[in-house]
Amino acid sequence: MIIEMLKAKLHRATVTDADLNYEGSVSIDPSLYKAVGMMEFEKVDILNINNGARLTTYIINGKEGEVCLNGAAARLAQRGDKVIICSYCGLDSEEAKGHKPQVALLDENNRIIKEGIK
Repeated sequence: MIIEMLKAKLHRATVTDADLNYEGSVSIDPSLYKAVGMMEFEKVDILNINNGARLTTYIINGKEGEVCLNGAAARLAQRGDKVIICSYCGLDSEEAKGHKPQVALLDENNRIIKEGIK
């Protein structure tokens, strides 16, 4: 049996922009997503802390400090909103028992202030 588990999380990222006219996806500073083991074009869920919206999209490279929701996703967040960005992995039952996701807590400027999981 394969169990879907949290692989990585960027916690309390600040949305720097929302671009309705872009094709889609979320632009994230590569240093942020790579710090927790995410990859460009990886599927992610974005959970908006401010309004409760939840969406699924994929990562593309952004500029330093950037977290920008693009395309239709731009309707679900605005500049300054706090979001949680999660990716997942499929593990068998034995792998899942010892699995620990990679997590980073971000400050207001999308800098990592703490890594690890509670």
